[in-house]
Amino acid sequence: MAIRGTYPAVHISTMSGKLDNFKAISTNTITNDFCNQQNALNNQSKICTHCYSHTMLKSYRKNMAPALQRNSDRLSSKPLTSEEIPNILERVFRFSAHGELINDIHFNNLMLIAESNAETVFSLWSKRKDIITKVLNKRPKPVNLILIYSNPTISNVLKSPPLYFDKTFNNVLEDEHVEIQNCTGQQCKNCLKCYTLNNGITTIVEKVKKY
Repeated sequence: MAIRGTYPAVHISTMSGKLDNFKAISTNTITNDFCNQQNALNNQSKICTHCYSHTMLKSYRKNMAPALQRNSDRLSSKPLTSEEIPNILERVFRFSAHGELINDIHFNNLMLIAESNAETVFSLWSKRKDIITKVLNKRPKPVNLILIYSNPTISNVLKSPPLYFDKTFNNVLEDEHVEIQNCTGQQCKNCLKCYTLNNGITTIVEKVKKY
């Protein structure tokens, strides 16, 4: 009989800064075709042009890249086996603190991890409406998975989540949309708007000092 978590196949990161003490399963931004295409557009109105992950993984956090690349390779290649699915003990958990969905297999593997850890609430940030729509047209989303649409356009608040998404995440400058800013520098563990199911909050507006 296969015992879940006997040979966990994915690296779990312990985050710092705004995500202090959060655990996350991430992938390698700098080898993700979608991320590279969006970043290369060099469109100042798009958040991917100002990607913090590209900057970090190419400089002061480049030591993280090998572990994230192993996640990219394994999560996007074939379904995880029972032995490879990690046991998650946290109450809330982050998917894709770095990186983006690579393909259908990647998304299905993240959902498999969520389904296998039913006591944890997982939140996934993504711009890949194409992958999420394709997959969820065929199967339901785990009830403990929150899908957050990462708005690609800065200073342009999307209030209605796309199909299958639960919330939108928007970036604005500190003097823009002040009346609806609700992510204003606090650590995520002291807020949890993005990690709470059915809290009535579907629009997250993050204040940033500059892009």
